Amino acid sequence: MYTLYYSPGTASMVVHLALLEIGAPHELRLVDFDAGEQHDPDYLKLNPGGVVPTLVIDGRALTESAALLMILAERHPEAKLAPLSGTPAHDAWTQWIVYLSNTLMSTYRLWFYPAELGSDEHDPAIRAALQKKIEGIWDRLDAHLEANGPYLLGAEFTGADLLLAMLMRWSRNMPRPVSEWPALNRLAALIRARPSWQRLYQIEALSGW
Repeated sequence: MYTLYYSPGTASMVVHLALLEIGAPHELRLVDFDAGEQHDPDYLKLNPGGVVPTLVIDGRALTESAALLMILAERHPEAKLAPLSGTPAHDAWTQWIVYLSNTLMSTYRLWFYPAELGSDEHDPAIRAALQKKIEGIWDRLDAHLEANGPYLLGAEFTGADLLLAMLMRWSRNMPRPVSEWPALNRLAALIRARPSWQRLYQIEALSGW
């Protein structure tokens, strides 16, 4: 039994999706950010960063959404969230997950939390630079999918596509949402059609893209 500490639509989303894809028994525990539960001392014992997700596995609290996706894929190979270890496809899968985590997720953090750059609001030049970097990542991903898609690894869906779809969803209120990139938009449609995505929307009470 897994226990996932989550908040709707946040970085915990990919871990929740992975659990639904696997079909593994799990318990959900809501961390109410509006009520400040992420700063509760008991929660900070599990996740010192005061963020989500936290996944408890065999009594051990683990964090970092990309890492948790990789752990779950390895623990449940039958779900085919990752290609077989030791294959070129698995190497590419690992590369894309690390790329999305290191480039896109870290830049989003600065986009959504300007206080981490020392201000309540972005300086216009900083905001423009962050937007340019995010859109440059979309350019690279869209070109890759156009040439090699429809999924990141080609014809086969993997958990890397779940991570990408979550990150695409976060662009919905940006000046240029990801829907303006055609190959990415096609991938988004494929992921939104999956039962795991639709079930998560029901459980987390999400709406829209």
